[in-house]
Amino acid sequence: MILKILNSILILFAVFMGTKHGWNMLMAKPEMLEMFGKWNFSKNAVIINGGVTLLASVLILFPKTFVWGNFLMAAGILMIICLQLLHKDFKGATIEIPFLLLNLVIIYLQHPLKAN
Repeated sequence: MILKILNSILILFAVFMGTKHGWNMLMAKPEMLEMFGKWNFSKNAVIINGGVTLLASVLILFPKTFVWGNFLMAAGILMIICLQLLHKDFKGATIEIPFLLLNLVIIYLQHPLKAN
């Protein structure tokens, strides 16, 4: 029971962060354009990435699409980590690692409302 409560809190945190960052990308906020701009992402690419991130956040909420949502979110985070490392930004890549691990832990613990 405690694990389900903990996992629910982790899921809500991941969904909140995904929604927040996805919305910022979808609205093409200057800080997002600046971050992705150093990797030569166009404004449209940032907006599409934001849409995928928002979609992943919504998919995480439902048991049937839970793994797909986490997979999309983890793939996006892994892409950012790889781009950070490609440009020798070790600090930036290190900051993203806990968020990647969060999605992996959530997948391991499974959806709290999943029928066993």
